[in-house]
Amino acid sequence: MEWLGWIIAGLLGVILGVLAWRQRRVALSFIQERARIERRSRSDAASIRKQAIEAAEQLRADAARTLEQAKEWVQDAGADIDRRREELEASIATQRAELREQRSAQERQEERLNEKEDRLAAEAEGLATRSELLEQQRADLRKQREELVAEQKRTTAELERVAGLTASAAQAEVMAEVERQTRLAAATLARDIEETAKKEADQRARAIVVTAIQRCAAEQTSESVVSSVDLPSDEMKGRVIGREGRNIRAFEQITGVNVMVDDTPETVLLSCFDPVRREAARLTLMDLVADGRIHPARIEEVHARSVRVLDERIRAAGNEALLEVGIADLHPELIAVIGSLAYRTSFGQNVLAHLVECAHLAGVMAAELGLDVTQCKRAAFLHDIGKALTHESEGPHAIIGADLLRRHGEHPDIVHAVEAHHNEVEPRTVEAVLTQAADAISGSRPGARRESLEAYVERMQHLESIAMAHEGVTRAYAMQAGREVRIMVAPEVVDDVMSRVLAREIAAEVEANLTYPGQIRITVVRESRATELAH
Repeated sequence: MEWLGWIIAGLLGVILGVLAWRQRRVALSFIQERARIERRSRSDAASIRKQAIEAAEQLRADAARTLEQAKEWVQDAGADIDRRREELEASIATQRAELREQRSAQERQEERLNEKEDRLAAEAEGLATRSELLEQQRADLRKQREELVAEQKRTTAELERVAGLTASAAQAEVMAEVERQTRLAAATLARDIEETAKKEADQRARAIVVTAIQRCAAEQTSESVVSSVDLPSDEMKGRVIGREGRNIRAFEQITGVNVMVDDTPETVLLSCFDPVRREAARLTLMDLVADGRIHPARIEEVHARSVRVLDERIRAAGNEALLEVGIADLHPELIAVIGSLAYRTSFGQNVLAHLVECAHLAGVMAAELGLDVTQCKRAAFLHDIGKALTHESEGPHAIIGADLLRRHGEHPDIVHAVEAHHNEVEPRTVEAVLTQAADAISGSRPGARRESLEAYVERMQHLESIAMAHEGVTRAYAMQAGREVRIMVAPEVVDDVMSRVLAREIAAEVEANLTYPGQIRITVVRESRATELAH
């Protein structure tokens, strides 16, 4: 066991030796680190001392510069103070001089005011003296006036006694005589002036109207209710008629125009009182003949295309008429209305040609009278525009046309001329009077109008309007020169029994409202169609 104690004691000695060695190493490291820190501290202190010295030198230099700048500023401030003191002293001297001048001027003004007061006092004394003199003269004049009045009364009384009349009666008699003579002279002068004015006005008006008629030449009117369509051969007539008349019946039903196939070679006649409807039918038949395919469905398709083509022609006719009369700023919606008048007639006279003729006549008369030619031509050109809408609106065409122009922003003078050209309203402007004159000249020239055609057209329109007034009617056409009315009804609204009832009602209404020779056939057509598409 002793050796174990020796081993433990040896181990403890070794451990203690190691611990002592480590303590010495730590102590040595600490001493070395403290020495290094002291060396670094001495180095940093030297660097800081050097930087402090440099900063102090820099501060001394900055202080010297600042001192120099302060000295310069003090010198500048002293110079500025001296300059301002001199300026202030000069300003005070100037103000003192001005005050002295103002004081002297005030003294002079006070002297003038004193002089003026002296003069006013002297004038016041003179006015007082003059007032006393005037008062004395006024009293003398009053006394003289009273004496004159008394003398005048005595003279008037003596004159009344001698003449046997009072002064008022004598004055009334003299005034009556003067008034009678003045009235006689005025009546004589007014009569002479009126006769001279009538004579000169009549001669001037005749000269202006004759000049307008001579300078505006128009063609003779030749309107017809029949249009002819040339066929390439008589064989085409059979194709137009169709099997058992199917094609011709469909054509008349779709277009509302009578088709007359007679013995005239290679010609088919279309009859209708409405020129627009007749022209659309003519274009349709010409296209069908040129194409060669004629059947009900094809007729309906070509007629729709012909209506569109006719609308384009109507607009072109309106633009051409506007170009002819020199109007370039008409509302676009009115151009189509104007163009439609190319296919309408009034008393057998083409309405659009009548408007162009009236515009030229009004322009010539306006130029002779020294008026606004453009304004007068515009009023005359638009005066019958309401005739394009008479089948859509009720009332005189002058009022309808005026309302149409007013809605599209036309000048009030133009609107008034249109509504007054048939005296629906009293004419108030020279444009309205010239429009009336141009309308009368255009309608009264030889060959311009025919009353019979107008009456015929009115009767046809009345027949169609009677039929269209009934419920379920979609289209109505007066055909065969008014001897037949063909009526198309909606099959979903009117059945077969109601069709016969509708025909009797329309026939009774025609008998009650129209006067006509012979008989009028009322034909009600009810057609049902079923259409499907195969895909």
